[in-house]
Amino acid sequence: MKNRLTLIITLLFCCAGFPLSAQNIEIKKLKKHIYFLADDKLQGRATGSAELEKAAKYIEKEFKKYKLKPLGTQGFRQPFEAKVRRVTVADSIRKAENIIGFLDNGALYTIVIGAHYDHLGLGNFGGTREPAHIGQIHNGADDNASGVAGLLEIARYYSSNKVKEKYNLLFIAFSAEELGLIGSKYWTEHPTLPLDNIHWMLNMDMIGRYNPENGLAVIGYGTSSKFPTIFENISTPIKINKSRDGNGGSDQTSFYRKHIPVLFFHTGGHDDYHKATDDADKINYEALKAILELEIKVLDNSMMQEKMDFIWTN
Repeated sequence: MKNRLTLIITLLFCCAGFPLSAQNIEIKKLKKHIYFLADDKLQGRATGSAELEKAAKYIEKEFKKYKLKPLGTQGFRQPFEAKVRRVTVADSIRKAENIIGFLDNGALYTIVIGAHYDHLGLGNFGGTREPAHIGQIHNGADDNASGVAGLLEIARYYSSNKVKEKYNLLFIAFSAEELGLIGSKYWTEHPTLPLDNIHWMLNMDMIGRYNPENGLAVIGYGTSSKFPTIFENISTPIKINKSRDGNGGSDQTSFYRKHIPVLFFHTGGHDDYHKATDDADKINYEALKAILELEIKVLDNSMMQEKMDFIWTN
């Protein structure tokens, strides 16, 4: 009787046009994450700062809430050192940590889902696009509180959907991306699970400023022969622009260089990019929700495939 009732509810939702996976992405939670991470109190989340540590604790607390297993080298943490290279500063060597949570489904292979959680601080160690903003807080709501919010919502969805997927899921919040993809490079050089066991890697960086005229960039589409099949028959209100190359200015590049298939979701540049004006009230939360619903469909379809092959696109 219970199974029959579940089937009826499933059919009702599907017939009404509501995909079940979409019900678990909540704008309220996305706003909560972004407004916390992009608050002035976090002073722009500069690598090595006490404020970035607050962001790390926030992410770690959420991972614990979702009952993910710690898969760092020190609990959920993977410490490393990062160097500021763009400008000369007294504290050029900075302590950094990746935050790593594992959803263990007892599978041989694992999908990595990542987003960087650091940003530019006060813009005084390089990277700001507006010299007049140096000394001002660069909140980085789109870059990349939006990606971290997506990371946390997808982790919450898969840890609470009462389904044992065919693949494990490894969630990584990378540090020191703004200093040169250092956190993701460190993880791929010092992986906390074998690289040969990675199905593929999904990266989210700046997914909060969707513009229907420009669409959503999906970079890395050519890095596996399986991606066309995975995207086949996916319905979404989001306009998708596929790019074959696995390289790009974000953390998927570190995995691509290790011959791992990748997809990088990105809503594109805007006037507030790397400025002190990238704030939480400018995020398109409805579109962010739709992008995450799309990503869940892609993830689900990828779990119907055998281990992904890799194609070098350069």
